[in-house]
Parts: sequence; C-alpha cells; structure tokens
Amino acid sequence: MEHKKTYIAIIKLGERTDTLDQEGNIIEKTTIPKLEQKKIEDTLNSFVGKQMQTPPIYSAIKVDGKKLYEYAREGKTVKIEPREIYIYNIELISFENDTIKFKVESSKGTYIRCLCEDIAKKLGTIGYMKELERIKVNDFSINQSIGLKDLSIENIKKNIISIEEIFNTIDKIELNDRKLKLFLNGVQFKYELNDGIFRIYNNKNFIGLGIVKNNILKRDIIVRDVEFNV
Repeated sequence: MEHKKTYIAIIKLGERTDTLDQEGNIIEKTTIPKLEQKKIEDTLNSFVGKQMQTPPIYSAIKVDGKKLYEYAREGKTVKIEPREIYIYNIELISFENDTIKFKVESSKGTYIRCLCEDIAKKLGTIGYMKELERIKVNDFSINQSIGLKDLSIENIKKNIISIEEIFNTIDKIELNDRKLKLFLNGVQFKYELNDGIFRIYNNKNFIGLGIVKNNILKRDIIVRDVEFNV
C-alpha cells in the first residue's frame, strides 16, 4: 500500500456520475469541445507533480468514525479534507470522440476517479472513469501474474514471490542469536532509526519483518523457524 502504483484508465467525456465511475448514476450531461491530441497531452502533463486532491464522497475514508460512502447513501454532506498526492508520470494511449485512454503512475492515496474528473474539467467538459486496470505496484507488474487457465501447483511454485522479495528495497537489521531469541519472544529493542518496516536477518538468513516506531523495534511478521543454541 505504501508504494507507487501504475494504472491504465479510460475517461468517458460529456457525462458525470455521482460515484465518478461507471457504477454510479449519470447526474449531468454536457457537450464535448473539439479536442486535438496536443491539447490532451498538454492537459495530462499538467497533472505531473505534487498536488492536493479531494477524495470522492463514495469512498471508505472515515470522517468522525463513519465512512464517507455511508454519508453519501444517507444524502448527507460532510467536509472532506484534501490530501497530498504525487503523479510521477502520465501519458496518453489513445482517444476518440468521447473517450480518453491513458497510463498514470501515482503515489499511494491517489483516486484515479478524481483524476479523471479533473482532467475532463481542464479539457472544458465533464467526465467519469469508465475503466480502470492496475498494471503495476512498485516493481511488481501484472506481466508477472498467472492467469487462471495456467494455474497449477508447478506454476505457483515457479512464480511465487516471497515476502523477502516484496520488501527487498527496505533496510535490514541483523540480529545475533541471543537478540533474535528475545526479539521473537516479544522483547523490544532500542534502535536509532527512522520509523518504518525493516527486514530482520540472523546469520544472513531472512527471518521476517520488524517495525521501528519512536526508536523502538518490535516484531511484526515472522516467516522462518529458528533453532537456538543459546
């Protein structure tokens, strides 16, 4: 969830829905101005970088202990605070009279539905997200996935991604046998490190994950059994 993600999305222009996607009810229609490729590309590129985005009312974000979509279903309005997001890259794939297909690489917390609406608005019309496909999370691409027709024990064993591989970009902490035994028993250690997740190793063997918060390391996910001689 913490890593950037890459999507392919399609915007339907000239119509707006209450959920900002195809699942919702059409609440507005308008004309679509004549669009040229350069105008669309320039508009998409204008979203690259850091910006504030207001999440949609139909979302699971909680306000005062209640999910936003619950307020929406009750017909109630609620103040939604904008959040900082980052668009790393965005590029046009194709466009027709009323649809735009594009690829976007964005930070966590980015609502592509809202991005689609903002793109349409900047093009002088309205729009909603007609289709969305997530094709990459951090270094893991949909091209590495296995289709249902190819699902077998052999393929699973050959293509499975280990927890160690998933977290291969984060820092690691090496614990000796004594410290590791205490660590696995729930003892917390002081480490002058930034808050975050760390890979835990013992004798260069991956043990699992630990979390550092306020300079205190505690166990999180353990994936390897260890025998001790201490």
